[in-house]
Amino acid sequence: MSKPTIVVMEGDQTGQELLEQALRVLSPDVTGYDVAFQRFDLSLENRRKTNNQVVHEAAAAMRESGLGLKAATITPETKGDVGSPNAILRKEINGTVIVRTGRRIPGIAPPVGVYSPISVVRMAVDDAYGAKEWREETEDGEYAFRTEKISRAVCKGVAKYAFQHAKRLNAKVFGGPKFTVSPIYEGMFKEELDAAAKQYSDVQYDPQLIDATYALLLVKAGEPLVIPALNRDGDCLSDLVLQMFGSIAGSESMLLALDDDFRPNVIMAEAPHGTAPSLFGKNIANPMAMILAGAALLGYQDDKQAQSVSRAIYESTLEAIMEGTRTSDLGGSSTTTEFTDEVIRRIRTKLEVWSTFGDGM
Repeated sequence: MSKPTIVVMEGDQTGQELLEQALRVLSPDVTGYDVAFQRFDLSLENRRKTNNQVVHEAAAAMRESGLGLKAATITPETKGDVGSPNAILRKEINGTVIVRTGRRIPGIAPPVGVYSPISVVRMAVDDAYGAKEWREETEDGEYAFRTEKISRAVCKGVAKYAFQHAKRLNAKVFGGPKFTVSPIYEGMFKEELDAAAKQYSDVQYDPQLIDATYALLLVKAGEPLVIPALNRDGDCLSDLVLQMFGSIAGSESMLLALDDDFRPNVIMAEAPHGTAPSLFGKNIANPMAMILAGAALLGYQDDKQAQSVSRAIYESTLEAIMEGTRTSDLGGSSTTTEFTDEVIRRIRTKLEVWSTFGDGM
């Protein structure tokens, strides 16, 4: 069997620096897991130089390998420039679901009393993003218009994956769209959530309107939750949920393309944060999210060794924080590379110890 290939998409500023830390952790010299890296330069400079051809090439490679690890990139705001590489990647791999999971960071007191994981499963396409917009002058003044769309296929994929994800986590599917105000548009998503609830009758289902979801999050934060959401609702919810646990840099972000059985067949992992230009070159940014992004990729592999390495990376990262190795955003003084060094040390120790138990771990 050929070894798996991770398509590595290089980025900009701190995004690229943190990607290199994640690759240090994933190195076969550290994990003992034989994986290849196919690299593509998605920096703004190279996207402009190639007129985005490099983005299309990276997407084609991901479709073939099924795995991608992407650094944060700069999206220029000037109209007619190269735009967002994420939009191209999502379209070309047919990525329709984004999953971000907030989880308690050991040793870090969260701003609110959250203890159990909360995953936001959102649409990766359509809705408010990519909508047609225009303005018109009338006798009553200027008006702005927007035409949004969602498809039943994407609604069904997000709904089914949300219930599959909740079943794995032993969590409750909680929340939903504002279908009372928008019975045709948002009601389509609610219909698919209700249908998935019937199919996965062993998963708890607590449908709520999106505004009630926000309001109830704090009082529901003691139990594991999976929140299915429209694209923009999920984008906002994700940032809120991750920050509830202490840092937006504390979790990975997963873009999934689903097969006909609504199972992931192409997976792209990244950090949920941007390029953090103010931290660039200072060796102080938190690499936790990028390290966990790499771990998550391995966790999706149907391979016992890959899953064991994934667990080792997760545990080593969280244990390092628990025992005092923290970057400044978590109240510590460790540098980016010092944090990664400690995670690597723990991974090597953990895997060596586990090997003494044979297949028992």
